[in-house]
Amino acid sequence: MDSSLVYLVQTDTTVGFSSSNHEKLSDVKQRPRSKKILHTVDSFKTLKKHTRIPKKFRKDVRRASLTTFIYPNEKSFRVIKKENSFYEFIHKFGILYSTSANKTAESFEYNFAKEHSDIIVEDKNNFYESSASSIIKLTKTNKKAIR
Repeated sequence: MDSSLVYLVQTDTTVGFSSSNHEKLSDVKQRPRSKKILHTVDSFKTLKKHTRIPKKFRKDVRRASLTTFIYPNEKSFRVIKKENSFYEFIHKFGILYSTSANKTAESFEYNFAKEHSDIIVEDKNNFYESSASSIIKLTKTNKKAIR
């Protein structure tokens, strides 16, 4: 599997594009390349390679579900639980950029998503939209809900 391709996949939260190439994802979504995109990771071991979790919030991060955290290094990560069907996909790569499969500020359209993806990964449940993950920004001492 080539991580630089754009995959259309049912993520843990909604239908999304996944790739290791964040510029390609920004172009697909027609948004500025400077806007940051979250990373999905398959484990806390992988997360530790890319950022440091403030000691005060380690339990919160470990217990969180369907939550994206923005860390003090300004990078955002969401750890996928093993029970989730998206885990099988993300585990093959370890870490990928992930974003919803729609134009910026618009709702999901299957034809748009199909046109702009290199590979479609569909399981028995097909694709479905659900609520986006909550986003929490962490500093060394504080946490703030963004969404």
